[in-house]
Amino acid sequence: MQHGRAFRRVSWWERAQLGSTMARDSDFEAFYAATYDRLVGQLLVVTGSLQDAEEVVQEAFVRACGRWPAVRDYDLPEAWVRRVALNLATSGLRRARRRARLLVRLGPAAEEPALSVEAVALTRTLRRLPLRGREALALHHLVGLSVQQIAHRLGVPVGTVTARLSRARVALARLLAAEEEQELGHAER
Repeated sequence: MQHGRAFRRVSWWERAQLGSTMARDSDFEAFYAATYDRLVGQLLVVTGSLQDAEEVVQEAFVRACGRWPAVRDYDLPEAWVRRVALNLATSGLRRARRRARLLVRLGPAAEEPALSVEAVALTRTLRRLPLRGREALALHHLVGLSVQQIAHRLGVPVGTVTARLSRARVALARLLAAEEEQELGHAER
């Protein structure tokens, strides 16, 4: 090992002498195919979940692919990928523990009333509006912010918020009218 590096680089001469099968970038696929299942099995023990194990191993391979010219020169590229996957798993477990502690502190969620058919239909219609218009409508009509407060939160001029609200209301009215016509047409048949 060189000066604290856990993974020693192999010179091109050593690689040629060893007959390394990973001398070219195209060999990443062979490396992936040869090591993926084994690494997932090892990380499954750490994460306790096949989905989580696959996720961290895939992310580790993505990072290895981006650094493949360097990683392939390590004595054991698989060890590098394993270390990255283990680091990702450890970070994920820490995040999950923090989230669980927070949820315990927050207590049980308040019961939400069931959504009405009208609320579901309105939500579906709102999703058809442009994002910025939906955002302005939600902040103004659902959250109860003033136009000035919305402008401040979004970092845009007051006139921009006013225009977004106006365009969103017109678009929503058209969509709702079209849906109402469609429903009336179906009811008459």
